[in-house]
Amino acid sequence: MKFVSFLQNNQAKFGISDGKNITDLTGKIRGANTLKELIANKLILEAKEFLKKNPGKINLDEIEYLPVIPNPGKIVCVGLNYSEHVKETGRTVEQNPVIFLRVPESQTAHKQPIQRPQVSESLDYECEMAVIMGDAGKHIKPEDALKHIVGYSCYNECTVREWQQHTRQFGMGKNFEKTGSFGPHMVLAENISDYTKLSIQTRLNGKVMQSASLSQLIFDIPSLISYVSKAIPWRAGDVLVTGTPGGVGFKRKPPIFMKEGDQVEVEISEIGILSNIIKDEKI
Repeated sequence: MKFVSFLQNNQAKFGISDGKNITDLTGKIRGANTLKELIANKLILEAKEFLKKNPGKINLDEIEYLPVIPNPGKIVCVGLNYSEHVKETGRTVEQNPVIFLRVPESQTAHKQPIQRPQVSESLDYECEMAVIMGDAGKHIKPEDALKHIVGYSCYNECTVREWQQHTRQFGMGKNFEKTGSFGPHMVLAENISDYTKLSIQTRLNGKVMQSASLSQLIFDIPSLISYVSKAIPWRAGDVLVTGTPGGVGFKRKPPIFMKEGDQVEVEISEIGILSNIIKDEKI
């Protein structure tokens, strides 16, 4: 089951996609005008029942995608979480995960432009798995962590490299407007039997640039959820972005950065393909 957030006639909506059509759930289930509200109020079952009697009527050609969760309370990102990426950056594996935050305004959506900022020519791709949190919680034990996940999606956690390197903190290079693509949809966690068996890759203009298995994460998803929860309570609709494999553009020789007109795709098996065109910022 694939949940999407979208615009139709400039109105923000959400629903369930079958790959061709969408069943609009906006305001159809009491207490759920957004996907985040559906998750927070634990109404996934009601959404399934609504779908049985209401097949999709909105064609995908009629909508513009929004980020899966357009307004997450927090986007928690993980750096240096694949060995090959640690190696190519010249770093060492840390005892604890490298954590940084993204703001919602940095996001864009499937089939919407990823924006190359005016102040940089070093926009880099980063394929990642996004985890969408369901039940809220603090001090979550690793063995209980997967129960707190409602779904998974694709994320292209694009980075403006020289701004990332201004200081030891990653923040500015990770938060430029419309550089974090999130989508195309959320697949329910219950439909993924074992996330470690999923594969992930980035394609730039059709060429594979990154390829890995989710089993290669240094810090697995349960340990990441548990670690963060010791400091910050997870809330429904929060997003965990789990790290990128080796093969990033700025460590290639010569470096490869994205430019206007490039097409970049992130694919995760059993989840889907997130596709974007690069567009230069205009003022």
